[in-house]
Amino acid sequence: MTAALLAAAALAFVPPAGAEGSGSRQAPSYSAASIVNAASNVAGAVAPYTLVTIYGTELAYPPARAVVPEDIRDNILPTLLNGVRVLIDGVAAQLYLVSPEQVNLLIPYDAGRSFPTEVTVTLTLDGRAGPAVRLQLREAAPALFQKDADTVVATHSDWSPIAKDSPARPGEEIVLFATGLGRTTPHVDYPYLPKQGAQIAKKQAFQVQLGGVPVDAARITYVGITPGFAGLYQINLKLPDKLEKDPEIRISLDAEVSPAGPRLPCAPN
Repeated sequence: MTAALLAAAALAFVPPAGAEGSGSRQAPSYSAASIVNAASNVAGAVAPYTLVTIYGTELAYPPARAVVPEDIRDNILPTLLNGVRVLIDGVAAQLYLVSPEQVNLLIPYDAGRSFPTEVTVTLTLDGRAGPAVRLQLREAAPALFQKDADTVVATHSDWSPIAKDSPARPGEEIVLFATGLGRTTPHVDYPYLPKQGAQIAKKQAFQVQLGGVPVDAARITYVGITPGFAGLYQINLKLPDKLEKDPEIRISLDAEVSPAGPRLPCAPN
């Protein structure tokens, strides 16, 4: 499975039955509590270059509309899709998907000059504005993409998916996918889709924990942008030589830690 398919799976949306119909006539409705990290589906602080989901009602016209190659012009994702625009402190965010109940977007790379701070998020549909809500913006807001509530998205080194019937094994190299890891060195050439990888700016402060135990930093061979996918980070990790079965996995950057709970399917020693 390629990174493209993983990204599509992680940001997948299934429109509800009966989504076809006439256009919305009411203003979009949502709140700070319904704006979540697209990887973890948990509300809270966001960071520059983070993939975010807004849940609500009357957010867009039915049916759901995801970005297609024709929408990407000059290697830039659209900021207007089917009449939907999302402003982050007045700057139009790039969009991945719009639907009446869900909008997936990217926090601009250059959002915020100092941290922590706050940004104002406003969604408009053909000029009808939803509420201006305030979100905390931090330097990082790490989260691992998940297949489901209990399992992270990860692959073996050949890009085949790690799953309960194809678990990771001690000592092997795997790839994890995340968002919210902040700015990079060198900087991403925003607003263009990244053509090459770039390590996160604070790699020395990045950590992976398996079963609550930090993994040796030398085993993290890359943590940075996935080429071709704005807001998607990958972590190339050589697993420890000793592992428990299906350990909880978390990532952190300084004091910011991904949500607890998700596990990595692993065959024990």
